[in-house]
Formats: sequence, structure tokens, C-alpha cells
Amino acid sequence: MSGKYAPTNPDKYLGKRVPHYRSGWELAVFRMCDNHPAILGWGSETHRVPYRNPLTGKQSTYVPDLLIIYKDRKGRNHAEIVEIKPASQTLGEARTQAQKAAAIVNQAKWEAANAWAKSNGLRFRVITENQIFNRPKKGKKK
Repeated sequence: MSGKYAPTNPDKYLGKRVPHYRSGWELAVFRMCDNHPAILGWGSETHRVPYRNPLTGKQSTYVPDLLIIYKDRKGRNHAEIVEIKPASQTLGEARTQAQKAAAIVNQAKWEAANAWAKSNGLRFRVITENQIFNRPKKGKKK
């Protein structure tokens, strides 16, 4: 599932281009950003972060999914760079060789994004379907 998203609250959209979602999860988060009253502004693929690909050793560029500016319950403003990824592409959740390779590359991207965000006064966060759909991680069975 992919397509262009037309914000219903265009005054909140901070991007220069029409937002393009690449999954149903991204679409769900776009809708939440567009309509949630605590979100003051949001943009899709607004920043570029350099990183080194650990599998190839080559310098690459990572483009996180979102920039979100929001007000917390105490009335403080925050700005976050957010990546939306399947849990299966994160370390500790990847099972297949392809998922493990993706998780290794993703971890390198996220470490670079976290450092970049901190140096620019932002936070960085990865969200998976578990956070989007409020599915707590299940404990391991004994």
C-alpha cells in the first residue's frame, strides 16, 4: 500500500512536498499527525542523515519518515524525528537472514539519526506496529 496523502489540516503540514506514504502503518501515523490536537506540526521525509552502511562500508544517506512537533500533557513542546518500521526489521525481533541484515543496516541508520537529532536539539524515535496499534511486546514464554 502506498500513495499520496492530502492533509485535512494543511496548516499543520511542514513539508515542502506532498507527503507520500509507503505502508498502511505510515498512512495511519500520517492521519494521526494530521488530526491529533496535541500535534502542532509534522512533515514527511524532511531531513537527510549521513551514515555508513555496515554491510557495504559505503557512506549513505538515510531519510527518516517524519518530523513531529507536539505539545505534551504538561504543555511543553517537543520535536522528534520518527522512523516507522516493522518490528521484524529491528534487532532482537528479526528472525530470517534478510530481516537480520535489514535490522543491522537499520541500527546503523538509527544510531546516526539519534546523534544527528541530539546535535540539532531534537529527539529520535523508532515506532513499530506495536506502538502504532498499542500492542505491548509479549514476554518470552518459559
